[in-house]
Amino acid sequence: MNSADHTTLEAAVLAAGLQGALAGPGPLTVFAPTDAAFAALPMGTIDALLADPTGLLTQVLLYHVVGASALSTDLSDGMMITTLQGQDVTVTINANGVFINDAQVIVADIIADNGVVHVIDAVLLPSAPPANTILDIVVNSDVHNTLEAAVLAAGLQGALASPGPWTVFAPTDAAFAALPAGTIEALLADPTGALTQILLYHAVSGLALSTDLSDGMIITTLQGQDVTVTINANGVFINDAQVIVADIIADNGVVHVIDAVLVPNLNPTPTTVVDIIVNSPDHTILEAAVIAAGLAGTLSGDGPFTVFAPTDAAFAALPAGTIDALLADPTGALTQILLYHVVGAAALSTDLSDGQVIATLQGGDVTVTINANGVFINDAQVTVADIIADNGVVHVINAVLTPSSSVEESVLNTTSLYPNPVSDLLTLSVPSVKGNTSFSIFNATGLLVSSGTFNSAINQISVDALAQGIYQVKLVSGNECITRAFVKK
Repeated sequence: MNSADHTTLEAAVLAAGLQGALAGPGPLTVFAPTDAAFAALPMGTIDALLADPTGLLTQVLLYHVVGASALSTDLSDGMMITTLQGQDVTVTINANGVFINDAQVIVADIIADNGVVHVIDAVLLPSAPPANTILDIVVNSDVHNTLEAAVLAAGLQGALASPGPWTVFAPTDAAFAALPAGTIEALLADPTGALTQILLYHAVSGLALSTDLSDGMIITTLQGQDVTVTINANGVFINDAQVIVADIIADNGVVHVIDAVLVPNLNPTPTTVVDIIVNSPDHTILEAAVIAAGLAGTLSGDGPFTVFAPTDAAFAALPAGTIDALLADPTGALTQILLYHVVGAAALSTDLSDGQVIATLQGGDVTVTINANGVFINDAQVTVADIIADNGVVHVINAVLTPSSSVEESVLNTTSLYPNPVSDLLTLSVPSVKGNTSFSIFNATGLLVSSGTFNSAINQISVDALAQGIYQVKLVSGNECITRAFVKK
């Protein structure tokens, strides 16, 4: 601090909070760059260092300090001295003088009560520390040779060396060796398939130290499926694999060594909205209705679909004989009512808003009401929301939704389409046709796929070229307009 040539070094020491350490008992040796030495650094370097006082600046300053008293008489040519930063500096003594790395000592042996200062004409810069990534930990481990080979075969080495952070559950060589004979060879023969799936099942996005884990915790892996954490008197387990070494810290995450290979379900069975209905003990009538109407195959398709699913109690609340009447007309009224419960998009509860109007596959709209009493679709309350399927979502409701018929009542009695489901020719029966009637066919996403006109009571439309799915036919005759749904099988 009392040197007129070290104002920058003084500011750096104060910024890094190292003044207390340099005033301590020591002994210390400090190689002290002058203001001119700092000024010779590339433009912006000093500002960058001062902007990171506890990081890079501290590392640079500690690289100028030795935890012992080293007078000039203690130095020798070629001597290596370890600094408090952890890396070494090299002493060179020749006819030109004494050098610490490439910095020349221009004033030596300024003695202090707690050490010695040597003034140097350049700033010493430590080399960047070698990376210690998760990949490095795996590669440098004596018990992860098979895992290393698998990672390289699958081409995942770049991912394990990327910034992350990642958490990796790393099976040992013994864990791989315990797999059935031929398994490792089969995996290595399919590096971008099953092998990649298995490896990604051992990796998690994010830093999960052992202190972050809890008993019963479910963690989603990069493969997409979950692993379960179990913590008991025997230890910590990931599925059935025990963690035998925890918290090996890397620059880009953490590694936990496990004693078994985690194997995901490589052929998971997709869960459709139909599967949810079929597997529900509260939806046996809805299941029977969907099957009777021939909609099971369609609702098992790609979707996405949103299904408002009335419970058995909801159907039971209908007037006596209603269910029997609907089942007796499976491709007519039953299909229309069922399609009035289906939306051709995935609508989670978070996508719904009060007053929202949603078009169903039947052609009519339902209205969402959200108030202090809950969420309602028309007058039916949502009792269970967001049952997720691979092809959409199911919301359980406590009443059957009935499409409005006030506008179309006179036409409904005279207009029909059959067969439904249909494979090739769809017949439209419009006994009350009035002159030219136009028809438009839309798919589940609202895209027009066919259109035309007719003026007779019985008309056939070829749907052979249409893909499987649910479609809507819009009929316009004079001032009347109706929409009807059919299923292409």
